[in-house]
Amino acid sequence: MARKTTKMSAQHKAALAEGRAHGRAVREYLDALEENRPKRGRKRTPDSVKKRLIAVEALLPDAGGVKRVQLLQERRDLKSELDTFGTTVDLSSVEREFLKAVKPYSENKGISYATWREAGVSAEVLKKAEITRAS
Repeated sequence: MARKTTKMSAQHKAALAEGRAHGRAVREYLDALEENRPKRGRKRTPDSVKKRLIAVEALLPDAGGVKRVQLLQERRDLKSELDTFGTTVDLSSVEREFLKAVKPYSENKGISYATWREAGVSAEVLKKAEITRAS
C-alpha cells in the first residue's frame, strides 16, 4: 500500500525555517558565551605564559615518548594563548541575533528565565529580550 504524500504549505515551510533560524541564533550565542566564559583559578598573564613556555622548551630535549608529545602540545597551546592576549571578543552581532530569537524560542520550547540564567545568559540580556522571571 503506497503512502499518500501531502505537500507542505508555504506557511508551514516558513514556520519551520523561522524555527531553524531561531535555534541557530540561540545556539551560536550560547556557544559564544561558553567560549568566552572566564576560566577558574588564577588569572594567567603574558609573563606567566612566557615563563611556562621557557620551562617547556627546557624540558623538551630530554623528553621522550608520550611526555615529549604532551610537551609539544603544551608548547603549541601556550603559543596560541600568547597570540590571543589583548584581543577582545565582540559578541554584539551574535547577541543581536539572539535577542531577536530568544523570546519566541523560549515560548515555543517552554524555557524559563531561571533556565536561561543557569545556562549563563545575563539578566541584562534577558531584560533586553523582555524575558522576565514570570516567563
